[in-house]
Amino acid sequence: MTNGHAHTPADAPRRTDARLNRERLVAAAREVFAESGPGASLNEIARRAGVGPGTLYRHFPNRSALLTAVLGDRIETLGAHADRLLASEDADDALEEWLRAFLAHARVNQGMGSALLVESAGELGFDCHRRILDMADGLLVRAQRHGTARADLTADDLLQLVVGIALSTAHSDRIGQPELLLDLVLDAVHAAPRAGGPPCRP
Repeated sequence: MTNGHAHTPADAPRRTDARLNRERLVAAAREVFAESGPGASLNEIARRAGVGPGTLYRHFPNRSALLTAVLGDRIETLGAHADRLLASEDADDALEEWLRAFLAHARVNQGMGSALLVESAGELGFDCHRRILDMADGLLVRAQRHGTARADLTADDLLQLVVGIALSTAHSDRIGQPELLLDLVLDAVHAAPRAGGPPCRP
């Protein structure tokens, strides 16, 4: 006689269905929150995921839990992107591509309600800012060693600049303005420091 309950043959398919439903809900929530903000209809999220509201609430008992899952998913996606780019051939292109992805992340973050996301971030089990800072630092250091990125920049400098673009253009109607501002930042990233500027990092 064994301790605990025996697993039936139906357990594995049920677990697989539950995992797939959760993945569908997070994917649908990413879209709907990005379109309509953190107050978006949870019923619409369930509809797009192809499940009933009851299934949504079994996985995510409240809106904060779903926002937390979406934020974690988006940060993991950014991290996977950074890992792929670290293995790419051109260090400068890799840094630029990731910064463009981070700008998109930061702009959606503003649209979803940064206060709510900051509140939910504490439930993730890791430091969101530190995780993103580590991604940026790895790509920047590589571009400083093997590309043309100026040596006096820090990853924190870059993140603050990109977040500033996201904040300042959150309500702008000017098409392409965030990308234009990022292009100007990238020009500065690859420009030689002016005479009398801050010293290079060792």
